[in-house]
Amino acid sequence: MLSDKEQKKKFKLIASKNPEKYYPVEVLKRYGFERKKCVKCGTYFWTTTNSDVCGDPDCVGGFSFIDDTPAKNNLDYIDVWKKFSKMFSDLGYTPIKRYPVVARWRDDTDFVQASIYDFQPHVVNGSVKPPANPLVVPQFSLRFNDIDNVGITGSHYTGFVMIGQHAFMPPEKYDQKKYFEDIYTWLSKGLGLSNDEIKFHEDAWAGGGNFGPSMEFFSRGLELGNQVYMQYEQTPTGGRELKLKVLDMGMGQERNAWFTKGKTTSYETTFPTVVSWLKKQTNIVLDKDVMKKFLHYSSMLNADEVENIDEAWSKVARLIDVNVEELKSKVLPLSALYSVAEHTRTLLMGITDGALPSNVGGGHNLRVILRRSLSFLEKYNWNFDYLKLFELHSDYYKRQYSELGDKENLDNINKIVNVEIKRFKDQRSRSFKIIKKELEKNPNVDFERLKFLYESYGITPELFESQAKLLGYNVKVDADFYSKLSDVKVEKKVKQKFFIEEFEGLETKALYFDDWKKTEFKAKVIAVKDNYVVLDETYFYPTSGGQLHDLGTINGYKVVNIFKQGNAIVHELEKNNEVNIKEGSIVECKIDWDRRLQLAQHHTATHILNYASKKILGRHVWQAGAEKRIDKARLDITHYQSLTREEEKKIEELANNIVKKNYRVIKTFIPRDEAEKEFGFVIYQGGAVPGDVLRIVKIVDENNNILDVEACGGTHLDFTGEVEAIKILKTSRISDGVVRIEFVAGSAAKKMFLEEEKIVNELLKIFNIEDKSLLYCNVENLFNKWKKVKKLKKKNKIEEIKKTLEDNSFLEECYKKQKAKTEEVNEEQKVGEENKETEKTEEQKEKDVNNSEVLEEVSSFLKTQKENVVKTVLRFKKELDEIVKNI
Repeated sequence: MLSDKEQKKKFKLIASKNPEKYYPVEVLKRYGFERKKCVKCGTYFWTTTNSDVCGDPDCVGGFSFIDDTPAKNNLDYIDVWKKFSKMFSDLGYTPIKRYPVVARWRDDTDFVQASIYDFQPHVVNGSVKPPANPLVVPQFSLRFNDIDNVGITGSHYTGFVMIGQHAFMPPEKYDQKKYFEDIYTWLSKGLGLSNDEIKFHEDAWAGGGNFGPSMEFFSRGLELGNQVYMQYEQTPTGGRELKLKVLDMGMGQERNAWFTKGKTTSYETTFPTVVSWLKKQTNIVLDKDVMKKFLHYSSMLNADEVENIDEAWSKVARLIDVNVEELKSKVLPLSALYSVAEHTRTLLMGITDGALPSNVGGGHNLRVILRRSLSFLEKYNWNFDYLKLFELHSDYYKRQYSELGDKENLDNINKIVNVEIKRFKDQRSRSFKIIKKELEKNPNVDFERLKFLYESYGITPELFESQAKLLGYNVKVDADFYSKLSDVKVEKKVKQKFFIEEFEGLETKALYFDDWKKTEFKAKVIAVKDNYVVLDETYFYPTSGGQLHDLGTINGYKVVNIFKQGNAIVHELEKNNEVNIKEGSIVECKIDWDRRLQLAQHHTATHILNYASKKILGRHVWQAGAEKRIDKARLDITHYQSLTREEEKKIEELANNIVKKNYRVIKTFIPRDEAEKEFGFVIYQGGAVPGDVLRIVKIVDENNNILDVEACGGTHLDFTGEVEAIKILKTSRISDGVVRIEFVAGSAAKKMFLEEEKIVNELLKIFNIEDKSLLYCNVENLFNKWKKVKKLKKKNKIEEIKKTLEDNSFLEECYKKQKAKTEEVNEEQKVGEENKETEKTEEQKEKDVNNSEVLEEVSSFLKTQKENVVKTVLRFKKELDEIVKNI
């Protein structure tokens, strides 16, 4: 099999020899275009002029549309999509909303990098219908391979809108001529270009095992977009025609707006309000003459292609006849300003869609651009409200993306970014000493070492260079540092699955979806291998989706494990005795009900807690992992900092309120395309889900409003009330941007409550009191006396020890405070219950002084686990008793 690069090169050569077969030649000729071969690069292109060079900027000498655009229609950034979508709607396409930039429906990428990503793999491979056909979409996309070029070249971005024109058709309905004529209509009528101003390039595309011809369209050195006609798949014997042919046209909204305005850089047209505001804040003035000349050669400063960046700057300066230092003084501050504008928009879109700046996964790239933009503020001593930029971006782009106009979303972004800014500043406060020590150790700092300093201490290359200079070192770091940093791959280890060859190709019908409460059934054995059995159908649940498997018996043999192998569900039996189960026999199956119920309680509780976490903490919260066991469960969520005790309590209270409301839990199977259309991509809480049909689990309130909806294959209760109770055990920040919530529900929660009640009763007995609200006072009093007496004993101050043991002033004062606190709480409850005639239930009384809260307070004070509180208290008491005995 050829690589994508080799396949593209090979097919482009094939297509160029037979253009009538692969390109819309008939349409091109009808509009007066002639085929030529570029005298500089050899590319075949189509033009209505006598030009012998194609439209590539390297061949035509750069951009020639700046201050002299040939476009008759002057379109601002938002108008480009408005006009495009209206025109293509009239041409028979359906405009759809953008997909989230976080590609949770895919397991091979963190972010959407092009509009076709929206439809891979399920639509492109023909297993799922597209949301419309044909369609157009203003897809915001993220790419981080050119970070160091942003701001410099005038046209590079980390986040951009790829306007997609797509069709997914069987070969007999695939109409290349129409698709091409439609994009020609945009160029000629949408932008208002004459034929003489358009050049079409013959090209090819290959990727993901597919390939086909493509046509790029240029005007005055700028590529406006390209159409890919995905028609073939790679096989070991060569290309084979696809069953479903795909049109993949991608056109930069940024480039089209820039082109019609003819501005000096595309940033001026993409960020009109933000750039204008930043110029006022920084007092930077654009030198149009210098920038216009500079942009002709700015590509020569492409950081990932230049070996010596200083030589490249000198060369560009000579070409435009400007002193190199003067050129840098005019270009670099402006490029920093553009970078700040560009990076903050990317952050706005990424965080809006649920990504968080972090040191892991795709969030790593968001942190890179956030810190790069903050380092520019520091480098140029810019003192403006960084968070104001998110408000300005939101106000401008909400005309295209209405979700950006949500104040709650903006407030949430401000919180997240504020935390990141604080981390950045905290790390930087130690930077000077660290850099000094690093340079004394080795003045030649390579990429790996600087990467370590950046990730550990927030030291950016700009800061490293400037502080090294103050220390007398002339240090030059890689010009493409940020691009290299964003290119670091995170290895994903795939756990090797157990495989039984004899079970290959078998299929078991999963009945647990139909009735999760059924625990006794009969089934036919379709395969046996040692102590492993496959049934034709089963109610046993296999380990999957973070939920543990069922246990039980088959014909009296204990079932110790259940797992999936392809479409087969494999039952592992206890190996104590030889298993006497024959293929073809009918067997009696029984499931451990208590285990099944507990796992279902923990799984439904996971969904409830996920909803509660999002409601309390913000929309950025997504499930990042989960595990449902018998003794306890855990839910990992995306969040930018550790949870406070108050946040834990609010999440737990909201979750238990949902349990008490006894809302319905609805389970249905829905085709993937319909599920995405109805519920959006929030269904992928647990990541990418295989299959064309998804099992959707919804929790709905009394008015049928959806609280939580997820694609999930686990066993679930029918009502939230069946969860009985949810108790958060602890929360912890397990990695950058991920918080773990450990909890119990149902029977496990009841067991936990009983254990806590037992501990509290033991403590009450130890201190000989009845009021559990006074426990904390007694524990602190005991500890204070123990601590003081231990010190006095070392000095052999017997009389002072006696006084300390007899002194109860602390306890009396503590009792007073506790009594006042209790009366205040009771008064608040009384006010809240003025209209209630009924007395408090036992449950309500128990809530007044909650065992869990008492133990939480005591264990926190003693710095020990709840289960160790009694032992710790008895140790203090025993030591005090020993001292008393000896004096």
